[in-house]
Amino acid sequence: MTDITASSTRRDIKVIALVAAGHGCSHFYQLVLPPLFPFITDALGIGFGEAGLLIACFFAASGLAQTPSGFLVDRFGARRMLLAGLTLGATSVTLMSLIPSFWVAIPIVVLAGLGNSVFHPADYSILSHAVSKARMARAYGVHTLSGNIGWAAAPVTVLTLTSFIGWRGALAVTGVVGFGIVLLLASQGGALLSGPVQRSAAPVAPTKTLNAGTLALLASPPILLCFGYFVLLSVSLTGNQTFMPAALNQLYGIPLATAGAALSAYLLASSVGVLLGGIAADHTARHEGIVAAGLLAAAAVMLLVGYVRLPDPAVIAAVALAGFASGTTTPSRDMLVRAATPPGATGKVFGFVYSGLDLGAAVTPPVLGMFLDRGEPRMVFILSATALALTIGTALRVGKIRASRAPRAEPAPAE
Repeated sequence: MTDITASSTRRDIKVIALVAAGHGCSHFYQLVLPPLFPFITDALGIGFGEAGLLIACFFAASGLAQTPSGFLVDRFGARRMLLAGLTLGATSVTLMSLIPSFWVAIPIVVLAGLGNSVFHPADYSILSHAVSKARMARAYGVHTLSGNIGWAAAPVTVLTLTSFIGWRGALAVTGVVGFGIVLLLASQGGALLSGPVQRSAAPVAPTKTLNAGTLALLASPPILLCFGYFVLLSVSLTGNQTFMPAALNQLYGIPLATAGAALSAYLLASSVGVLLGGIAADHTARHEGIVAAGLLAAAAVMLLVGYVRLPDPAVIAAVALAGFASGTTTPSRDMLVRAATPPGATGKVFGFVYSGLDLGAAVTPPVLGMFLDRGEPRMVFILSATALALTIGTALRVGKIRASRAPRAEPAPAE
């Protein structure tokens, strides 16, 4: 029994590590362009509005393709789709280093978005099949953490590379590294097999045609409130990820390398907040209270950064505090969605409400880009704080239905 347990542990660790590597790379690629916008806008002769449109195209393509990608995972296997998505992402980032104009960049970022669309259905399919049930929650936790680390690593990495080899060289290097991860995953393909039958493995891919009952469920007030929660949260997160470095540079003259470090601190602190927030969520039924406190603190700090010129180290510390406060709300957020979800409808509901993240990510960058073009970088912080404040309202409303819902044993998928 001991030998079997040890073997199972080694297998689980290997699978989780490989999937986490791919997921971290996918999140890294989501943030390679925004820190470079000051350089790209100058080189291509465009404004921040056009630069924001590139990010909108990326997330629009990713969001629209996510459900079809789930069906492709079921048909062709999670391993094949994971490798295809990562290859497409690495190829797109490498091609970005060669873009001669804004119009050439658009189809390239769309291809990158299509590559990004495969990771959630493929990753959850592999983890659900290959990891022991006793370690499934930890596997999902590591999966989420790896994505946050990928986000956090992107700004400081690309800006550091840019200082030595220019922005085109930085994109080329990060693209080539992605091919290395593709080779790593391909060489360990046996560990990533998701089984011969994958008809129900992808957690966000619907397996039944939409009917009147499903549409009525998704249009019910609690579910629409959850969807609104994710849209508003994405407005804040996407705004910070996309334009925080440029806004800090334009507003206070903070060097881009320092501003990129601030964004990395924000994302890393958010990861720590997720871990501690999970412990807090396990010890209370008042999840809306945790959400309200965390988002209120994050909103207050973002307004402080937007209106008060702090020393550079204090700016980094402040945005890290905002990231930590926001991160603590993530587990409680998922508990609120679970409370609003009828038994047997977890896949439908989570697939619908999580699509709010892509919607928010698609509409926010062009709007904030226009504000930066007009010389109003403070709007990045105002919009972030406002979206967080509105998110609190949706959480409190959803929290009111908790008393009428029985406790649910089915775990929620990690973001």
